[in-house]
Amino acid sequence: MCHILTMEQIQSYEKHLLLAERSTGTIAKYMRDIGFFWAFLPAVKELDKEIVIRYKEYLGNQYAVSTANSMLAALNSFFVFLGLPEYRVKPFKQQRCIFRDQEKELSKDEYLRLLETAKNKGNRRLFFIMETLCTTGIRISELQHITVEAVKKGQAWVSCKGKRRNILLPKRLCYDLKNYCQSNHIVTGSIFITKNGRPMNRSNIWTEMKKLCSSAGVDANKVFPHNFRHLFAISFYNLEKDIVKLADLLGHASIQTTRIYVMESSIAHMRQVERLGLVV
Repeated sequence: MCHILTMEQIQSYEKHLLLAERSTGTIAKYMRDIGFFWAFLPAVKELDKEIVIRYKEYLGNQYAVSTANSMLAALNSFFVFLGLPEYRVKPFKQQRCIFRDQEKELSKDEYLRLLETAKNKGNRRLFFIMETLCTTGIRISELQHITVEAVKKGQAWVSCKGKRRNILLPKRLCYDLKNYCQSNHIVTGSIFITKNGRPMNRSNIWTEMKKLCSSAGVDANKVFPHNFRHLFAISFYNLEKDIVKLADLLGHASIQTTRIYVMESSIAHMRQVERLGLVV
């Protein structure tokens, strides 16, 4: 049996996500993924299980398994909303990776070079954005909650994915951010704002970060907001070895998610194996 997919149905699903209080980032991703499926359909937008399977095959050929599965998850959720659960497809099977990708791992030294470059270029806003992301481990979508009021208290309450948690801000960071606010006449609300007074978004920050890479001598593939969160997680775990506390700090509901953040690189693992001294 075939169904005709309409733009009205997609718009209704977006409203459903809003009423379900899904995060802005999640809604944007789901709508982007569904829009991609919409473009894949023929002109009449006729929908059946066969074309959904062809779409799955297309994603499997074009994207990494994790990305394809993420896009399929959004589509499956949409089908349930439409009352068409029989159109759902299974995710691709993926063997769990036990090492981080060394080529995409941002090191502490590279992070410090990025800070130094931003400072030398006079981009104090980006300097403090990177420092705030890396010293708190917050998501880029949570940066708007770093406000003048939060800095005065030394802590911020952030909300993401329907959960609310308390973020403690290091004293030195608070001191520097207070001076930054005074210099830029920011007296209330979000600290990191555009010229129009709006909170900086992912796109703004991503673009500015990429511009630093060449001067800092850091591979641009390593420089994106979420990698600063990963560096925080790795640094904390290496110091404390407490994955439960780290999960709380990162706002993870499952420790299995946190484990992804603290995977070591294959090079670090090899160094440990070499130290065993078992080769005669």
